[in-house]
Amino acid sequence: MIEKLISLSLRNRFIVLLIAVVIFGFGVFAVQTNKIDAIPDLSENQVIVFTEWQGRSPQIIEDQITYPLVTGLQGIPKVKYVRANSMFGMSFIYVIFKDNVDPYWARSRVLEKLSTVNNTLPNGVAPTLGPDGTGVGHVLWYTLQTKGMNLGEQRALQDWYVKFALQNVDGVSEIASFGGFQKQYQITIDPNKLTYFKVGVNDIMDAVNNNNNEGGGRKFELSDMGYIIKTSGYLKSIEEIENLAVKTSQTIPIKIKDIANVQMASESRLGIFDLNGEGEAVGGIVVMRYGENADEVITRVKAKMDEVAKGLPEGVSFNIVYDRSGLIKESINSIRNILIEEIIVVSIIVFVFLLHWRSAISIVIQIPITIAASFILLNAFDISSNIMSLTGIALAIGVIVDNGIIMSENAYKQLSVRQEELNNENLKSE
Repeated sequence: MIEKLISLSLRNRFIVLLIAVVIFGFGVFAVQTNKIDAIPDLSENQVIVFTEWQGRSPQIIEDQITYPLVTGLQGIPKVKYVRANSMFGMSFIYVIFKDNVDPYWARSRVLEKLSTVNNTLPNGVAPTLGPDGTGVGHVLWYTLQTKGMNLGEQRALQDWYVKFALQNVDGVSEIASFGGFQKQYQITIDPNKLTYFKVGVNDIMDAVNNNNNEGGGRKFELSDMGYIIKTSGYLKSIEEIENLAVKTSQTIPIKIKDIANVQMASESRLGIFDLNGEGEAVGGIVVMRYGENADEVITRVKAKMDEVAKGLPEGVSFNIVYDRSGLIKESINSIRNILIEEIIVVSIIVFVFLLHWRSAISIVIQIPITIAASFILLNAFDISSNIMSLTGIALAIGVIVDNGIIMSENAYKQLSVRQEELNNENLKSE
């Protein structure tokens, strides 16, 4: 088989050269379109299900949320195993699929299964899927540099302006906010007053919920004009909450301010984000979507930041605290320089030891063609250019040259033997 292939190639050498040129051309195109990252993505093919039920202990979360979800999600096809973690007020389910499963197919199957498992969960509990990213998807971290803004105002600016703008960038799965305070109205109830007025906690909750909504009316026409009737009942201040009536006792309304203290405060936090020991900071984490080009995503996010910065209040700016693009460029440049150096050194050694320019060129020309063809395979298997893949290519240069030298040496040997046979035949004929 090998002899036939060699003889076929020798008889059609121009076709072989044409095929080599085509492979090299497609390889150059593959190099330009190949995804770039600093580190390979070795994370598992997983879908995260996050469930929040504030105020509950880890044991209650485990019994009423985590256990029903784990048992319900185990029946999904192509699942390797299901992991779970329960903590105060939160439950995390990690559904690990087989490596050859499309991640978006896996997410759709998990959503399909959750629609049936939701019936077994407590009222008001809604599981949600985590972002369609991977374990190495955190490509950029940033904080907000401000002057004269407190942590609550910074977090509001991050959640209601910056986050929504950056989430529209192509390739971004999520902008995860961190730091600061999330504002909320807190009602601190006096238990002695509850007993005195014979009011329950549920009565206060119902009063707030029933008075914090809008109701629709109808449309009517008057003097050729159409009017829409509605009731606007959203709570907008502490005073409005304090004046809500919980119940009536002997025609006297019992208001929330009579039995509780209402204040504007922050949601309870499990930790803080400190920047360089200079105090707390507010910012976000850019989570890259699965299968995207990290270098291009970071470039698009930075361009969007320049656009968003124009709408920030005076004295507010972005401060990038982690940027993987620097690591990506340094890693790629380092490996690229090594590849160039190896090609040059190997070429010089081949020319010096063979002392035959045609043989040396036939060996050296294999290096760029093989490297270009390897990038075609990287794109075919959706493998990015990173430290591991490029280092493997660099190590393979020696194997490429060795094969060329062995073939050249064998060709010289066969030619010399054939030449000697021809000389002996000539001598005999003389």
